[in-house]
Amino acid sequence: MQNTTYDFGLVGLGVMGRNFILNVADHDYTAFGYDLDPEKVSALIKEGGDKARVNASGDISSFVTSLSLPRKIMLLVPAGKIVDAVIESLLPYLSPDDIIIDGGNSFFTDTDRREAYLQSKGIHFFGAGVSGGAEGARKGPSIMPGGSRAAYKEVQPIFEAVAAKFNNEPCVAYMGPKSAGNYVKMVHNGIEYGLMQLTSEFYDLLQKGGQLNNNELHKVYTEWNKGDLQSFLVEISAKIFEKKDNLGQGQLVDKILDKAKQKGTGKWTSQNAMDIGIPIPTIDIAVSMREISALKQERVLASKKYERRTIDLEKKQILIEKAEKAMFFAFIITYAQGMHQLREASREYGYELRLASIAKIWRAGCIIRASLLEDIAKAFEEDKDLANLLLAPSFVLKIQDSVGAARELVAYAAENGIPMPGLFNSLSYFDAYTSERLPLNLVQAQRDYFGSHTYERTDREGIFHTDWS
Repeated sequence: MQNTTYDFGLVGLGVMGRNFILNVADHDYTAFGYDLDPEKVSALIKEGGDKARVNASGDISSFVTSLSLPRKIMLLVPAGKIVDAVIESLLPYLSPDDIIIDGGNSFFTDTDRREAYLQSKGIHFFGAGVSGGAEGARKGPSIMPGGSRAAYKEVQPIFEAVAAKFNNEPCVAYMGPKSAGNYVKMVHNGIEYGLMQLTSEFYDLLQKGGQLNNNELHKVYTEWNKGDLQSFLVEISAKIFEKKDNLGQGQLVDKILDKAKQKGTGKWTSQNAMDIGIPIPTIDIAVSMREISALKQERVLASKKYERRTIDLEKKQILIEKAEKAMFFAFIITYAQGMHQLREASREYGYELRLASIAKIWRAGCIIRASLLEDIAKAFEEDKDLANLLLAPSFVLKIQDSVGAARELVAYAAENGIPMPGLFNSLSYFDAYTSERLPLNLVQAQRDYFGSHTYERTDREGIFHTDWS
């Protein structure tokens, strides 16, 4: 049996796990990894250099007994049954008050179930969303922990050390009880889906409507990243456009098949938003577009059956200026929808979420980091009861300045057959949300007509039913 000297344990030594544990070791904490794959164990030991600082094993008993009490063990393994299997393999070796942290993208109800199960065995468990990809894990991710506050306090110094920093503030904060951390990460990923869809739509628009080549697109996205659209996704898009294809001629982006895959977190965000009654159409359509993209053969066949009109080209500079404002508008709408969902989920599930705090820890390290998040944080700090970002005075001004461009490009794209459902849905959401009266009175009349579902009136209190026949 080894001496219990290591501060932090991590299960799952893939790229994310290896990078995270090395990040921990870089910040003066000793760390011990575990993986069934001996090659991954050896790779970590080799890269770690000093075994007193970083070590690893493929033997679970050696792994657990090498950790100081209370043990702090983080899991970075695929969501689902594997998490349950790892927990069961750890249990025989754990002591009361040890802590297991699920750092994967687990569905939030699974986290609630696991927390209750382990609590009955005297073990603390909480979910912690981790965003930033492999590079973030190594250099500083955004971390979203929830669950037992007491258990989190044991891990807090380590998480604050390894997290990304924004103005010297660590991009990690306690989200709330139960599965709050996994839930916030789920919605983060939903917003990520929406923003990725939008950046791809405007790429398509500029290609087709302005005939911009990849070098021009690189310059445009690079310039956008210096202004209101400053964000990780705009930044990497600019870099993608200039990447040469090392297997052929031209840029790599043109050789990549237009079928986008997904791991489920965007779908979960959409499904849960429907469950709690919050509209997030920009995120919904981003999920649907990945599903449409998968229908490649059908799309090719359909494209041959329906003629497309010749696209009316716009002057490049005019199109670029409108696109910058319209994308900014749609980015705001996407964040607004995600924050609205978080606000309602906090009430529904008793999470006690602080939206300003969430916006702050997203300012660096994570995939959806953007300069816009600083203004979002301020809006929720100024009004903790803010129902929707669109009601914040500072965002009213931003929307007023950008919605006109969004309208013009929606009309242009529709006229020319350029699919921009993210922008379309963002504008429709805005117009519906800002409408004093919607035509849903007719829907209620129809429901009462065929199903006697009753309705309310505008001129008096009560519930009414009419014999329409």
